[in-house]
Amino acid sequence: MNNGKIISISSVKGGVGKSTITTMLAGLYFQMKKKVLIIDMDLYSGSIGVLLDIQNKKDIFMMIDALSNNRSLELKDYVTPYNKGIDILPAPKDPRGALKIESKYIPLILDIAKRQYDIVLVDTNHILDAVNLAILDNSYMTLFVITNDVADLKNMKSLMSIFKDTDKENYLTLLNNSRDTGKDYLTKFDIRNIIKTNIDYTISKNFYIKNIDKYVLKGEILTLNSAIIKFHSGDISNMKKMATDLISDTHKGGKKDD
Repeated sequence: MNNGKIISISSVKGGVGKSTITTMLAGLYFQMKKKVLIIDMDLYSGSIGVLLDIQNKKDIFMMIDALSNNRSLELKDYVTPYNKGIDILPAPKDPRGALKIESKYIPLILDIAKRQYDIVLVDTNHILDAVNLAILDNSYMTLFVITNDVADLKNMKSLMSIFKDTDKENYLTLLNNSRDTGKDYLTKFDIRNIIKTNIDYTISKNFYIKNIDKYVLKGEILTLNSAIIKFHSGDISNMKKMATDLISDTHKGGKKDD
């Protein structure tokens, strides 16, 4: 029986590339011969199913509904396969289902998942509610995705203060510079001074992928596309290191600045 690791991918605003990064991590772990589950917990606007072009009949709400009504539960009955090593547990098709998802079920779902998968990637929403807090509390590691947007960085500083107040150190930080290649970027030094924590990894502005919609329409994971791997070898190599560090005991603990 597996004792997999829960990795949550989080941000404090939408549009930072969090869901795409989640799928790219899944591709990297698949290449490492890991059995991967992506749980889409961006409950009101989940995009994993759209990004990967899956046609699911069941979702996370249906699974929780079964739990709450004490019905027999098999995780395999609620996931949708992407390929032979990656499965998806999608967000509710009807956003009204999100309102009925209670945080008390999150630890149980994650425990069931990590017993059946090597890696469980949880794509969270950007609202720090009870459900998200339960996910973060039950994660082996959290990857925070940030951009060079000042409002984003100030909100991330507030989130970091919560982690410090609760002595949480199981997080790493990714600066995604590929989201807006036209901006005058703050330096890493400036960003560190705002968020009061280190930047562990960076996706360069060169990783901007023209016509990315064509890959989305095909449901492709970018880190499984040979042309992208070759053309963006530097960024892909950096992501591979990040993927390894997220599941490594030696990197468990955010490196903080005072």
